[in-house]
Amino acid sequence: MELQVLNKDGSQSSKIKVDDSVFGIEPNKTVVHQTVLSEMTNSRQGTHATKNRALKHGGGRKPWRQKGRGVARAGSTRSPLWRGGATTFGPQPHGYSYKLPRKVKRLARRSLLSFKAQNNELVVIESLQVKEPKTKEFISILQSLNILDKKITVLTSVMEDNLYLATRNLSNIFICSAPAASTMDLIDCEILLVDKASIAILNDQLMA
Repeated sequence: MELQVLNKDGSQSSKIKVDDSVFGIEPNKTVVHQTVLSEMTNSRQGTHATKNRALKHGGGRKPWRQKGRGVARAGSTRSPLWRGGATTFGPQPHGYSYKLPRKVKRLARRSLLSFKAQNNELVVIESLQVKEPKTKEFISILQSLNILDKKITVLTSVMEDNLYLATRNLSNIFICSAPAASTMDLIDCEILLVDKASIAILNDQLMA
């Protein structure tokens, strides 16, 4: 299949041939859901913690004698029943690793690229290079493409300083390298703005 390539002014430039197995498959929603869940889960640090009785400082001395005071018996001031005491069954550090097969993760990205292409949410541009690191220059490109008010993920083949500096003040823009783009990067946007070189990279990387 072929994808239309646009110039920075919005005019048609050329067409690029891509593999149907990457940009023309039936999206697999189940696989996309599993992959997004895996990526979100793996991003958790798992460092949450509370102190149990073994970790609480103090409380070694018995507060009062066992019998004779007419009150409940107590063995430690660090009991979970006491103010300032330990926590019972509180959260402890642990990993949240949720691994998926490589083929499943590749299928999820192919499904999203195909979905974007089928629903006119994939915009291919000849080049994303900007002459100066100015936000207004990148905004003019978005205005020419008529996508200024959209939430956009920009995939670029080369992460240039000028492009990064021109987009970092735009809250609706997320930019990343095409080879390193995750499933979350592809799904968390209304428009996927990709340069021509990145399309070739994704096509070669994900081709079945």
